[in-house]
Amino acid sequence: MTEIITASAVSAVETPAATPPADAPPPAPIAPVAATVTEPVSAAAEPTRTAPAPVSAAGARNFFWGTGRRKSSVARVRLAPGQGTFLINQRKVEEFFRERRDRNQVQGPIAIANLTGKIDIRVNVHGGGCTGQAGAIAQGLGRALSSLDPALRKPLQDAGFLTRDSRMKERKKYGLRGARRAFQFSKR
Repeated sequence: MTEIITASAVSAVETPAATPPADAPPPAPIAPVAATVTEPVSAAAEPTRTAPAPVSAAGARNFFWGTGRRKSSVARVRLAPGQGTFLINQRKVEEFFRERRDRNQVQGPIAIANLTGKIDIRVNVHGGGCTGQAGAIAQGLGRALSSLDPALRKPLQDAGFLTRDSRMKERKKYGLRGARRAFQFSKR
């Protein structure tokens, strides 16, 4: 005699086998597979950063970047060939810096490179005051110009536009009124 197996009979047979018995320990969690490195990454395999090559006027990208720091100011400078537009935080340099000494310091690297009126400059600067921001912009501009033309590196370095001015405000010490100023001492 042959037996006829129906779908309900198959599911009834498979269901008890799929559930573990009540007294069985819980299954162990699946551990993630750790990635292994077969050979170390060499320094030659890492990509090197180079200045982007100039692109034609119709090209999408033709920028040279430089970062400058002074006191607590940080400036990000972007250069591109153009008509000589100089914007600092979306304002003209004459509007941003009211003092002539700050404007002269900022325009110093351009004068050394003889690129006045030939490049567009956009700067984002934050932190610090006018003097610190002017120094940060001058250093960032010097770095961007040296990446634009490596031959400009020596004249810019001789003028001091590539050197970071490490002077910072000295921190206040405990027990004193300032960095070194003590409280007034009364003998009587």
